[in-house]
Amino acid sequence: MTPQQTPFALKLSAFVALSGEELSALDRLHGRRKKFAAGRDMVHQGQINQPAYILASGWVCSYKLLSGGGRQIVDFQIPGDFLGLRSVLFRTADHNIEPVTRVEASEVLPSDLLDTFSRTPRLATAVLWAASRDEAMVVEHLVGIGRRDAKERTAHFLLELGARLKLVQLSTPLGYACPLSQYMLADAMGLSAVHVNRVLRELRDDGLVTFQHGKVTIHDLDGLVTLADFDKSYLDHDGPLLK
Repeated sequence: MTPQQTPFALKLSAFVALSGEELSALDRLHGRRKKFAAGRDMVHQGQINQPAYILASGWVCSYKLLSGGGRQIVDFQIPGDFLGLRSVLFRTADHNIEPVTRVEASEVLPSDLLDTFSRTPRLATAVLWAASRDEAMVVEHLVGIGRRDAKERTAHFLLELGARLKLVQLSTPLGYACPLSQYMLADAMGLSAVHVNRVLRELRDDGLVTFQHGKVTIHDLDGLVTLADFDKSYLDHDGPLLK
């Protein structure tokens, strides 16, 4: 895979038209590649001096531990996403990161980031954009839990995943591979697994979307967008803002 074809480069290219020098800098960030098994945390809540990671392949979930022993999934990360960037900035991890599948990720130390940003300041701007985009997704999730019913919430969530995966060339308008279980979806959306199962059945019976056997198949994209009142402007745009 060439530097411009990595998921991280594809994602940042949506904001910055990357130069050869900037692509080389991104390539250097991938120097320490590590593999992690599914179900074993990469980052632990409260851990200090934890490196960040750039996810190259596989899916992970970010979650918070509750005092009663339960957990709340905050979000899912896909190839091209930065993992634990806040932990590097604040020096203490404020959440756990668990691989949903077997993953491969590049370890990034604070010194790596400072060196890269000083040499290629436009990359710092692009990473800031990516972090702002992640914050916008959190806002949408809060709106979903607070104001959308279960059917709208699920439709919006599946459309958001599709838009995020499209940015790194892992989805089409017809669908995408998705390793998440209904229990994970339920946890992330504030629903019960039984409720998620019922909603997914309704969406399938309505001829909108099917989620089974690890694949989301979209039958009626326009109908799904209308149901969810989905506006993808918080996720992407029509080309790089910085040439």
